[in-house]
Amino acid sequence: MIVRSAVIFLLSLYAYSLTLRHNMHMFQQNGYKNDEHIRWLKKNIRQQWLLLFGLVLGILRLFFSFWPLDILMILTLYMTVLVYRALRRLNNKKRLVYTARVKRMIFTIILLSLITLGVCFRFSGTGVIPGVSVILVSSQLFLILISNIINHPVEVMVNRYYINDARRILREMKDLIVIGVTGSYGKTSVKYYLETLLRSRFDVLVTPGNFNTPLGITRTLRENLKRTNEIFICEMGARRVGEIKEICDLFPPDHGIITAVGPQHLETFHSIENIQKTKFELADAVSGKGMIFLNGDNELIREKAGEYSSPILYHSDGEESGYYAKNIKVSALGTSFTVVTPGGEEEEFRIRLIGGHNIINVVGAIAVANSLGIPLKELKVPARRIEPVEHRMQIREQGGLTIIDDAYNSNPVGSKAALETLAMFDGAKILITPGMVELGDREEEYNRKFGNYAAENCDYILLVGKKHTKPIMDGIMEKGFPEERCMVFDRLEEALDHARRIKDDRHKYILLENDLPDYLAK
Repeated sequence: MIVRSAVIFLLSLYAYSLTLRHNMHMFQQNGYKNDEHIRWLKKNIRQQWLLLFGLVLGILRLFFSFWPLDILMILTLYMTVLVYRALRRLNNKKRLVYTARVKRMIFTIILLSLITLGVCFRFSGTGVIPGVSVILVSSQLFLILISNIINHPVEVMVNRYYINDARRILREMKDLIVIGVTGSYGKTSVKYYLETLLRSRFDVLVTPGNFNTPLGITRTLRENLKRTNEIFICEMGARRVGEIKEICDLFPPDHGIITAVGPQHLETFHSIENIQKTKFELADAVSGKGMIFLNGDNELIREKAGEYSSPILYHSDGEESGYYAKNIKVSALGTSFTVVTPGGEEEEFRIRLIGGHNIINVVGAIAVANSLGIPLKELKVPARRIEPVEHRMQIREQGGLTIIDDAYNSNPVGSKAALETLAMFDGAKILITPGMVELGDREEEYNRKFGNYAAENCDYILLVGKKHTKPIMDGIMEKGFPEERCMVFDRLEEALDHARRIKDDRHKYILLENDLPDYLAK
């Protein structure tokens, strides 16, 4: 019995570390928010059924001690180790970052576990150690939530210190121009396009990557802002009503750009109206003191634009007002178009980006740069330097194939545009996708329509994840797409391998449309 207890305890230690790491990883991807993590747990509880089974075994072991139960616990722990080691290998799209906050949470979780183990040992002796050990492994399902609640006052104080320090730094830069950029999609692209254009005349700082939360912006200012910077382009992200206002209150923008309003993060926003209201929190912050630039192609933006005095609208082809594009020529090599200003000035631009849907974002960046004093003619050369943003219609040549990487957070508008771009290429057009996520109650509808578009524009369609892609498959079959050219795979790598093996004499163009984050990818 002593040997069995020792084996259970040692296996529990290993399983404990693996399950703690996995759940912490998912908690970090859920934004350290208990409500979002609970929602994720409800959706993905089957992934961690071994922990629920182990919890039952651990409770039974507290009251009953016989060898078949111990053997079953050992087997369950061994399977837990195998499963969570496999999950660690698979969950590599966005790795766990051991931030100071994560380290504090891990410390709290381990401390709670040791206290529990010590109390049980003190009052019940060594006999309960195997059962308690297994229970502590299973407790990772909820200990993370408890530790987050316990640590909340500390996190608030730490965050307040860093945010106040960043605000102090910003206040000392009295001549710095802060440009806020938000939108359901397109904000990261516009941010980088604008940076490229403005660098021709100004010293520019941008929030890197997806540093679009209060803490991400805080870190950017504290670590990267220099005395020589003249413009700070600040991407502002949100998943709930009020979050853009919170950022604007902390870091007031001088000017703002709203790139789009659309069905993104509907699970947390609950309605398009809430999304629209939240994005225009930026316009509310800028109104009366600076310029607000609005995507006039977007219907939800146009209908609210009238509530603001003198907004500057920008358009792609078809609307002759504000800044707009005309004479658009799109090919697989790039795009050319003429930009017309509100004053009637015109210049032809050539960019290396593929797809007509990029024009609206480039025109928006040109509108801002021109309004800040850079003549339209001077923007022609910087515009040629604009590069695709990583994982946003980024072309890569790979082993005789052309990969069109659009793997970042697909949305209904962008996914349709990506398929239309794929259709321009002369060759075998292959789509690989797990579909779109975080679209709330309309997720199935949007994915079915996505399937319709895919059937009309692709030669081969490879879906990733049978359950989640069923609406896409339904949409594909509605259009009479050949069944033998549409397959479902469990993993992206399997779909890519199959795409490489497809026998087709034409050059292969593979569109990677969306790539589910680890916390949604199962």
